[in-house]
Amino acid sequence: MFSWLVGALFLGSSAQLDVLTEAQSPLELRNPSVSAKDWQQLGSDVGGRMFEGVPFAEPCFTGPWNSSECVSIRENYVDEVTRTSEASAYIQTQWETCQVTGEQCLLNFLDPNDTQPTLAPRSCKQGSVPSYFIDVRGADDVNAAFKFVKGNGVPLVIKNTGHDYKGRSSAPGSLALWMHNLKNISYSPAFVPSGCTSEPRQAATLGAGVQWGEAYAFADTQNITLVGGSDKVVGAAGGWLQGGGQGALSPSLGLGADRALEFKIVTPDGKLRIANECQNTDLFWALRGGGGGTFGVVLESTVLASPQVKLQTLILTFAPDANVTKEMWTIMADNGLKWAEEGWGGFSMANVVIFLNPKLSPSAAQVSMAPLIDFGKRLQATASATTTVLFTEFPSWNAFFQAFSKDFVATVGSSLALASRLIPKSIFETTEKKESLVSGLLAADAAAPGLIILISAPTAYTHTPNATSVTDAWRSSVYHVTVVSSWNWNATLAEKQLHYQTASGSIDNLRRITPDAAYQNEADVHEPNHEVSFWGTNYPELLRIKQKYDPDHLLDCWHCVGWNQEDRRFSCYV
Repeated sequence: MFSWLVGALFLGSSAQLDVLTEAQSPLELRNPSVSAKDWQQLGSDVGGRMFEGVPFAEPCFTGPWNSSECVSIRENYVDEVTRTSEASAYIQTQWETCQVTGEQCLLNFLDPNDTQPTLAPRSCKQGSVPSYFIDVRGADDVNAAFKFVKGNGVPLVIKNTGHDYKGRSSAPGSLALWMHNLKNISYSPAFVPSGCTSEPRQAATLGAGVQWGEAYAFADTQNITLVGGSDKVVGAAGGWLQGGGQGALSPSLGLGADRALEFKIVTPDGKLRIANECQNTDLFWALRGGGGGTFGVVLESTVLASPQVKLQTLILTFAPDANVTKEMWTIMADNGLKWAEEGWGGFSMANVVIFLNPKLSPSAAQVSMAPLIDFGKRLQATASATTTVLFTEFPSWNAFFQAFSKDFVATVGSSLALASRLIPKSIFETTEKKESLVSGLLAADAAAPGLIILISAPTAYTHTPNATSVTDAWRSSVYHVTVVSSWNWNATLAEKQLHYQTASGSIDNLRRITPDAAYQNEADVHEPNHEVSFWGTNYPELLRIKQKYDPDHLLDCWHCVGWNQEDRRFSCYV
């Protein structure tokens, strides 16, 4: 952590509390009734592990451009590991800003060495960076925060890595629970949920701050497989898991929510609860898909571990060409149901596809993938220098992930609008529908280049009905498709609004031919009918559980269960 950030640690000095100024207060959202003494007491209650939220790029605005701190920030401005290790930094930078007013503290993500963003009259503004962060190390810290916000009316947010496309881990004038340092991780070969008499199962327990890169490396040491996300810095136990959790192994091994066995959670009444299939069962159901930052603060999650698997993998890349993309996506559509039922997962963009399978033998996998392999070989015959066709076996998920993550990293350090859609099995059933899917994908990619097809629906996984609270549409889908539209530090309000409209308009090409269903963690900020899109028929029960465990509405976030769009914490959304 940078010294400029930890320098604001509360050690009882009133000088360190002198931050309640309008200059750092977009929309004047800080509660003037909260005295310095109250903040000081909270700092003491959490053992001094509370500090001011200082915008990530602040040293480049207030100090010398060539200072060691500014140089380090510029060198790491678009580095995902750096950003997820800093309390005040976010993967998508609009969530550090007040998009409505333009109050921000950003550099040029295309060229962080560009001085233009820092020149007068521009200055570093707090934006939506929380006013204070608590470095959470246990339940007592969370309980102290709940008591404080209930008594003082300060917005509370929960942040781990800041890898959140909907801004749920930041809010102007807020107090943030920074979960990042809860890094405990352990393996149990015979885990039985607390208070239960069920059959023992292999399981891993992950602290709220564990990231998937760390979890996968740990799993390798134990010869087990964990189902997780495709980016190494995503948190394993927080919003990813609680929002459903999809990945390339999900077609055969299930969603993250399917594999959750137990949660340790502090609910807004300050109680530390264990939620599993035997106790607090309604809360357990809600946490398996109802969304993060809603029902309480999860300290750790225990998830099912599978035996280590070998992966049969096909990787095909070629030079961008719209006609070739159409042929590839047509082959994928023609074989979509068959491949899904055989357990194939993976990713595709306009000029790349990666398929992997933990179930088939090498020979069976090659036979299954023959249409794409033959297609790749035909491309090689005419464009060998720009075409790669690789069919290989990886000894474990982590081995594949290490190779994959070198070349495929989520967009970091920019502002972007994202939208998504689940593509149902029914659209793969007739030639006409498959043609409409391919046309819709091509049109969406043309409107917002960068479309990704995530072959991550749990199509070949046998789930227990009603065991999770995700939309049932996941069970009848094959693809999860995302589109993005990004902008830089100098975008106007009208330009930001246009990018949100562009992403939403792009995914409309698929909305028109699919039911209302989207992955809540990677959805349009303005997703229409979001309660149905994210939770289907489960929303009324989720709302009842929300009201049971959080009657004072201490937790709220954009498009979360029971959210109040008029709450002042959402004032910076456009």
